[in-house]
Parts: sequence; structure tokens; C-alpha cells
Amino acid sequence: MRRPSASITSSRSLYGHVVHELGRRIIEGGIKPGELLPREELLAEELRVSRTALREGMKVLSAKGLVESRPKVGTRVRDARAWHQLDADILAWRCELMPTEDFVRKLADMREVIEPSAAAAAAKYRSYEQLQSIEEAYAAMEAAVDLDAWTDADLAFHEAVLSATNNELMVSLFSVIESALATFFVLSARTAKNFKDALPLHGEVLDAIRRSEPDAARRAMLTMVEESRTNMQKASSARG
Repeated sequence: MRRPSASITSSRSLYGHVVHELGRRIIEGGIKPGELLPREELLAEELRVSRTALREGMKVLSAKGLVESRPKVGTRVRDARAWHQLDADILAWRCELMPTEDFVRKLADMREVIEPSAAAAAAKYRSYEQLQSIEEAYAAMEAAVDLDAWTDADLAFHEAVLSATNNELMVSLFSVIESALATFFVLSARTAKNFKDALPLHGEVLDAIRRSEPDAARRAMLTMVEESRTNMQKASSARG
């Protein structure tokens, strides 16, 4: 499966190691909001990095809204409301861990806001070349023989639709939420009876964009998102 590349944790630097290790611990609840981190010398020893690397990592975590440092108090984990939830690393950490039912619901809510409008805009503004990209992604979905191939093609389809809006704000948004969407698509496909169950709805979106029918594209995309949500809710109820 494709993974977003614009992330500080892709770096092999020592401070990148600090960011990744502490960031994941915070996101998974190993270090809870309000909790003080160990003293600098102890934390540096635990992570096997220099104090300089530790301080650089802390600056990054602070910029992400995860921690705050106060003189004579120390470094404390901030409340989750202060975290930069659309930060590429924070999204990636949440998706690496077992996504909670609440997180999946929020992903579905986010998709309902963004994607139907994007499909409608694509139907209005797409170029011939952009339509070809959507068609190629759809063909890859048809040809997929396993879940990984399906997810890559599914992600490419939605990326192509967003690109076809010719709205640089929406295109930029995709690069931010790509890891979250990839997780959503995998979960949705796994909970369906067949991972290709959503193919006809993707075809409806494609046909509406091809015919330049914004309302039809919006409806088809909304139906697709709602069906994914229903699949995952059923799976969650079955597990419960």
C-alpha cells in the first residue's frame, strides 16, 4: 500500500527517532495528557540519544501541539484538543495503531464533508487528461487481485477525483489526509463481503464525471461513503 512521504518520521536522524517514539507513545495513550515526561537526562538515556537530539525532537513535538515545556516544571503532554490533528505524523501514528471506532466514525464524517463536493466539482471542472486519470484508476480497481492492489487503486481513484476539481486547496488537503483515507479504505474493504463490492459505485461516480453531471457525481460519492460507514458499523456490532 502507498504511504505518505511528507513526514518528519521518515527521517533516520536521531531527533526523528525521538519524535517517532514519543509521538506514538502519546497518541496510543502510553503517556497521557497532563503527564510529565521523565527528566531530560533519563529520557535521553532511555531513547539512546544525546540531549541535543532529544531537545530537537521536543521542539518538533511541541510544534505539533503534543507537548509543552515550562521552566521549573518540565515537559508535559498537552490535552488532545491542542494536538494538530491533521498533522501528517499524527494522522500516520493514529492509523498505525489499531483505529478506534470513534476515530473511524470521524474519518467517515470527514469524507462526507469533502468527497461528495469534490466529485461534484470534478464533474464541472475536469479536463480530458484528468478524466483519463480517473478512468485509469478505475481500471486498476477492476484488475486488482488482492486487497493491497485494490487499496492502492482506490486511493489513486479518489486522488484523481480531487485533482480533477482543479482546486489546489482540495489537492493539498489530500496530501494531508492520505494516510487516513488509506486506512479507511482498507477497513472498509475488509468488512465488505468482497473487497470489490464498492466497484459499481465508483463506476457511477466516474460516469457522472464523464457526463459532467455534478449532482449525480455528488449523490454517487455520498452513497459510496455511507455504504463504507455502514459496512464498518456492522462489523463493529458483530465484534461486540
